[in-house]
Amino acid sequence: MKTLLFLGNLGTGEIIIIAIVVLLLFGGRKIPELMKGLGKGIKNFKEGVKGIEDDIEGNDTTKKD
Repeated sequence: MKTLLFLGNLGTGEIIIIAIVVLLLFGGRKIPELMKGLGKGIKNFKEGVKGIEDDIEGNDTTKKD
């Protein structure tokens, strides 16, 4: 299976460089706000997936009866 661009080959040095670049681009005050928004987005996505899974399981049980 092919790796997605360069994501499979990231080492510690590359991660540190990326973190420094992000810090320089967004500044220290914006990063917590960005992470908070990202966390909320992931939480909403997981809740949506869970809701869809529940709907699918509910439909499967009604078909079996």
